Amino acid sequence: MDEKMELIINDKKYSFIKNYKDDDKLRSSFNKLTRKTFGFDFEQWYQQGYWKERYIPYSLLYNDVIVANVSVNITDFIINGELKHTVQIGTVMTDELYRNQGLVRKLMETVLQDYEEQSDLIYLFANDSVLDFYPKFGFEKADEYQCVKQIKKKDTDFAIRKLDMDKENDKNIFTRLVYSAIPISKISMLDNFNLIMFYCSSYMKENIYYIEDLDIAVIAEYDGEKLYLQDVFSEMDFNLNMITNALLTKVNTTVILGFTPLEDESYSTQILKEKDTTLFVRGENIIGKAMFPILSHS
Repeated sequence: MDEKMELIINDKKYSFIKNYKDDDKLRSSFNKLTRKTFGFDFEQWYQQGYWKERYIPYSLLYNDVIVANVSVNITDFIINGELKHTVQIGTVMTDELYRNQGLVRKLMETVLQDYEEQSDLIYLFANDSVLDFYPKFGFEKADEYQCVKQIKKKDTDFAIRKLDMDKENDKNIFTRLVYSAIPISKISMLDNFNLIMFYCSSYMKENIYYIEDLDIAVIAEYDGEKLYLQDVFSEMDFNLNMITNALLTKVNTTVILGFTPLEDESYSTQILKEKDTTLFVRGENIIGKAMFPILSHS
């Protein structure tokens, strides 16, 4: 844990602290503000051992209570064949009693000072209520492009079952495949099993499937005539169309990918539009006509 530093902001004394995940009292205060702001917290992620050194909260305390935060998630990507070091900003929040006092501004300035010389890209996903805030720090809106395709199901006899992440054997299958998976995306996240498990031990826990015949795990969600294929984990090359067809439950389905595949010629691309999820980048937009994988969001 980094040492506390006293700051005066608008005539009030605050304590600045970062990288304190193993301090039970501070982590509890951080989680309390996160629940109040976003409706979830990071405690399960921590207790399961997945909160590692790459997710770093930068926080301000008032009377030993965390009242504002900006977190960074350090991630390496292979982007169009090149290694890129990136920093994603997230968990930006201020307790309602302390808003409009410049607290997040101070934290943003500190984060940028720490990382702007060390990264190829600093980026974030903003909610719709703060779209005018981030340009003040040199961020610009950037489009993401999502791959979509209409597929007519063909007969297949692959055995597919859900993985139960509460069962040790199933969890081991998934862990092995995530650690040893080959890159499948034009923007491929490296060595961030812990961020993937943030999703797969909670939000997407019920959406993990295993194609036993091929030894492939997939994250997939069904919504009527739509199949959202969020990610695929395999140790060997595979045919994405074959995998997609195996997952289909209806004759005609719109397949929507949560990543940009290496081979995307058979897909149409559309600008990704989601409520409360606008991409902002600081500096050159190095992702081109692609999207950050859904499971890389923090």
